[in-house]
Amino acid sequence: MLIHERRDEADDVVSLTLSRADGGELPRWSPGAHVDVALADGLTRQYSLCSDPDDRLRWRIGVLREPDGRGGSRYVFDKLHGGDIVEVGEPRNHFALEPAPHHVFVAGGIGITPILPMIARVDAAGADWSLLYGGRSRSSMAFVDELPRDDGRVTLAPQDETGLLDLDGLLATPRPDTLVHACGPGPMLDAVAAAMTAWPPGALRIERFTPREVELPGADEAFEVEFRTSGVTATVPPDRSILAVAEEAGIVADWSCREGTCGTCETSLLAGRAEHRDAVLTDEERDAGSTMMICVSRAERGCARLRLDL
Repeated sequence: MLIHERRDEADDVVSLTLSRADGGELPRWSPGAHVDVALADGLTRQYSLCSDPDDRLRWRIGVLREPDGRGGSRYVFDKLHGGDIVEVGEPRNHFALEPAPHHVFVAGGIGITPILPMIARVDAAGADWSLLYGGRSRSSMAFVDELPRDDGRVTLAPQDETGLLDLDGLLATPRPDTLVHACGPGPMLDAVAAAMTAWPPGALRIERFTPREVELPGADEAFEVEFRTSGVTATVPPDRSILAVAEEAGIVADWSCREGTCGTCETSLLAGRAEHRDAVLTDEERDAGSTMMICVSRAERGCARLRLDL
């Protein structure tokens, strides 16, 4: 795809507007979707689409420079400019906007990107909504000028001016018929979940850009996996993932991040119980036990065998 435009949006944040090189229409997507962007040296990173889903000619992504990251954002900042060509995958959505009479959005830093089209969609539908948007400072908070600011529904909370987000004040008391969508740094999302312990199941939707920290009861154990479609059964040792074992057996499995954040490797679980370590599935989806992310998740302790539709 062609980088139609690159813009500075805030301190250490740029946006890339993408279009097909031949000028054709792009695939449809819905608020909350992200795409894979292939970078140099085998790097692939996932970025949320933050433009208008009804615009079939342009996609926009926002990228935060992460000096201590694995090199993806440095490549974007240092190497990609208007007129360059990049490979971009199909949109995927594990953070879909669900219908509700009332919506509360919580964004931290670059987590505003998937929230932007959500707000536009619910606002156009006439639904009730509010946004709490935090960042290190005002100058680091991207896309502020695109937010409605004249009716009190948007609260900006730069940390250097207001301190940490008052999540208890916002979320401690459950609200009927309300969904909360949150995206941002891991500690902020953990704090959102902690503040919502009294809310009914399913009221919170989260998207994480980094792996979820999981407390493990002990050392990993070996287990068997039956890859039903491929007719292969293999042992997954403690130091290997299901995805790695599948690849070693010649089984083709889709993947992108290999850290449980993108959802590309989601695989149907036909039998057995998974120990979910991903940052994609909701608690309800984990409890249902019908799928798992094979790049990070394993068999539950005491479960000696999984059967996967792969």
